[in-house]
Formats: sequence, structure tokens, C-alpha cells
Amino acid sequence: MTTSQDDFSIQIKQIDAWQAPEDQAGSGLVIHTSRGDIQAIAHHGEAGTATRGIVWVWGANGGFAGPADGIFNDLAEQFKPDITSIRINYRDPRVLHESVLDALVGVSFLAGTGHTEIALVGHSFGGAVVISAAPFSERVKAVVALSSQTMGATKAADVSPRPLLLVHGQEDIRLPPRCSELIYDWALEPKELKLYPEAGHGLMQCKDELREFLSGWLVGKLGA
Repeated sequence: MTTSQDDFSIQIKQIDAWQAPEDQAGSGLVIHTSRGDIQAIAHHGEAGTATRGIVWVWGANGGFAGPADGIFNDLAEQFKPDITSIRINYRDPRVLHESVLDALVGVSFLAGTGHTEIALVGHSFGGAVVISAAPFSERVKAVVALSSQTMGATKAADVSPRPLLLVHGQEDIRLPPRCSELIYDWALEPKELKLYPEAGHGLMQCKDELREFLSGWLVGKLGA
């Protein structure tokens, strides 16, 4: 499987089992690519019947669990067996174009296993990653950017006609809520902006409400 972005390309060569951290659910994978190895954690849906999937990516430090006290891990488990998830740890965090390719490897992994409707979810730096990655695959049907930075997200209009959800805490002092407000202005419909009044960058203060809201939004957009 090969995916490309401008003059960058990446090819999946082989996939092997990998021991994921003990505190993380799912099955560890190492995806060997033409640009290096990607560590990932998969949460497999029903074999042969799950046609919907989600790619999850975190911030500039990489990792798997996600903000809001491990929301990526928890929702990926919750969605089984109807929706397959793959959580990607960047090869080179903070390098946008490489991280975009990593997210697209997640899309290729899901596409290669029969998934036709895929959502992308990213937090912080990962918000810009998923916004940048979405236009490169017709299988991407929805995009969520949590506490997103603006650098790398200026072409948010290209996400359309896919629905774009922007979530931000109004007490975020690392990336102020104005970041998501600007991205919302740049984006085309369908788009949605949800602000949590007392939440910071990691969205801990609204973790329970966010889990419920994000779960319903993703299930609704993927039609599961």
C-alpha cells in the first residue's frame, strides 16, 4: 500500500506484532514503511464486517493515550467491535509533513483491511496533522481536531465536504481557543466548533462530557 503527499511518499512494507505499553489496551503493531518504522496500537472490529475505522494521533510529543485522561484509549475500546481503531505514534514528532504521512499510513492500514469509512482524530499538533491529512483520501469521512494549533491547519477548507469538528478549552494557555476559532473561520461547511469554558489544553476538566459528546459525534458521522 502506498500513499503520497505532494513530493513525499510512503509505502507499507510489512506489519509485525509489537508489545504495547502495559497500561494501554489493544494490540501492538509495528508498521515497517519505506520511511521508517511506526509503532501503533490497533483495536480490531469484527473481522469481515467492520467497515468503519478511526485513526487517532496525539500531540508533538507523540504517544497513544490522548488527552482528557486517555480518551483515545478509552473510546477505541468502547467502539469495538463495530468500529476498528488504530492509534499512531509518530516516527518524528513535531515534523508536520512526516506526521501527516504517518496518519495516512493509518488510513492505508484500515483501507487495506476493508474499511471504507474512516474518521481522523488529533489533539494539539495532531489537530493540524489530521486537518492536513484528510484531503488525501476519499475514505476519510470525518475529522476531529482537539485543542488544535493553527500551523499546518490553514488549508482547513480542503477538509470539506467532510464534516470538521473543532473542540477547545477556553482556559487553554498553551494554544488559546482563538486557534480553533481561526480554523473554524478558514473551514467550509459542514463544520462545528465546541468550546468548554473551564477546560485547559489537555481537556481534563471536561473529560466526561467530552467522552460522551465525541463518542456520539463520531458514531453519528460514521453511520455506525
